[in-house]
Amino acid sequence: MTDPERFDDARSCFFGVTVDAEDHTAERIKTRIPGIRYILDSDRAVSEAYGASLSGSDHYEPYIMVLDRQLRVAGRYHLPDADKALALIDRLAEEVKPEDWAPVLSVPRVFDRATCQRLIELYDAEGGRDSGFMREVDGKTVSVIDHGHKRRSDVTIRDQAFCRALSARVNHCLRPVIQRAFNFDATRMERYIVACYDASVAGHFRAHRDNTTMGTAHRRFAVTINLNDDFDGGELRFPEFGTRTYRPAPGGAIVFGCGLLHEATPVTRGRRYAFLPFLYDDEAAAQREANNQFLGEGVGAYRQ
Repeated sequence: MTDPERFDDARSCFFGVTVDAEDHTAERIKTRIPGIRYILDSDRAVSEAYGASLSGSDHYEPYIMVLDRQLRVAGRYHLPDADKALALIDRLAEEVKPEDWAPVLSVPRVFDRATCQRLIELYDAEGGRDSGFMREVDGKTVSVIDHGHKRRSDVTIRDQAFCRALSARVNHCLRPVIQRAFNFDATRMERYIVACYDASVAGHFRAHRDNTTMGTAHRRFAVTINLNDDFDGGELRFPEFGTRTYRPAPGGAIVFGCGLLHEATPVTRGRRYAFLPFLYDDEAAAQREANNQFLGEGVGAYRQ
């Protein structure tokens, strides 16, 4: 069932759920990333959520569930019918075409060359700091460093006049097109950073969503503005919507909803520099402030 050529995180993924702790200690199951992961469901919470086990009952009915790229249930099979499940997985994988488009906006010339160069020089002068990603731990939003999931360094822009100029440019170039395309008025912007994905450390960010914690739930749209083009790799991909990759020209932006699963592929040559803000509105700003109580140590609180 767990064929590494079939399950590679690009074509498809395998998640196994077991309620038997000895499966792990006896090494009957083994996670292999990319592609194959196991969940030790000792309290049966996952099994009950998916109907394999009923609360208060010892009865357990294992089965195979096949999801498509949009996480819709495409099929459900008893274990003896694993071959049928695999055949469906293969058919679903073949449906994905490289020309498929994700629901994103591509907007050229948001920043001019001089602005891009200034941002790159700012990063090079200060040197970046290892940046983590947000995760929910014990009800708190905390920053986590995991180089297997993300490898990127960031510099925070502290020149407030420069920040206002960048915000004005984003507001001028992106706010109107977002309103036309998505009927959303992006009145607020979060985060002024220059990010760098460096080939020397295989800079990347594996598939994730940008709004899955209480501290990030206010985010509505993510923006990627590339600042240079002298690198290989480092493209955006939206796995739920096919294998196409996206790479804006220097100064150009890709805009997408924060709920979309997306990844930054590894940089294989050079450095990729980017400006990476999040956009939201006044209502979401109130949500952001209300959720300060859920921020962990080291995550800055927000005040309107």
